[in-house]
Amino acid sequence: MKHKLCILFLALSSAIGALAQQPDPEATKQLLRQKIGEIKESVAQNQARLRQYSWVETTDISLKGDVKKHEQKNCVYGPDGEVQKTPVGGASEEQKQEGGRGRRKGRLKGRIVAKKVAELKDYGERFGSLIKRYAPPDPEKMKAAFQDGRASVERSNGGEEASMTFRDYVKSGDQLSLKFDAEEKKLRSYDVKTYLDGPEDVVTLSVVFKSLPDGTNYVSDTVLESAGKQLQIKTVNFGHKKVQ
Repeated sequence: MKHKLCILFLALSSAIGALAQQPDPEATKQLLRQKIGEIKESVAQNQARLRQYSWVETTDISLKGDVKKHEQKNCVYGPDGEVQKTPVGGASEEQKQEGGRGRRKGRLKGRIVAKKVAELKDYGERFGSLIKRYAPPDPEKMKAAFQDGRASVERSNGGEEASMTFRDYVKSGDQLSLKFDAEEKKLRSYDVKTYLDGPEDVVTLSVVFKSLPDGTNYVSDTVLESAGKQLQIKTVNFGHKKVQ
């Protein structure tokens, strides 16, 4: 998902940069329709640049502030265009500790733990399905938000920075925000605040972008959080190198 986000966000950022400079609502709608038609070409160009790189991805899954799982993988695009991930090293320290604890615990305790893990997995799957409704962003939903008056564009820092905010994007009361460098027309961050079963079950997504030396934007940091479950999934991508 992270790399699809990067590809589509990069294409959308060009449209957003132009929209931020357009004060007339009707002209904004017309410009957005025009820019949506240019997304396909931009996606293909950025995809080609990203395929030139390999990188390292680390993922930490935390529950109630404690890291329960840590993974590190080497990533590279395969011939089919999908990202291939290879685990770095053997079992993680957390996995080794868990294995040791498991051998020391009785069968009853093991069943209780297994039940909790299954419940958390089910919640995680619903959590992930919800986030997919926001990422990557849907150009048609963005356009509808503009037409219905549920979107706003702001500029700051002397016009160098701009942001777009979409309200009631998927659910009533949710919010989707994009911040970008208006001069370079590069997306810098993407944030979602929504909820799962009710407004009290807050779910957030935060994505930070950085640029490679050749100007290609990539997803640097991604943080998914569920306030109610005190669950956090943090992913960091780094060490990009040109594939020989």
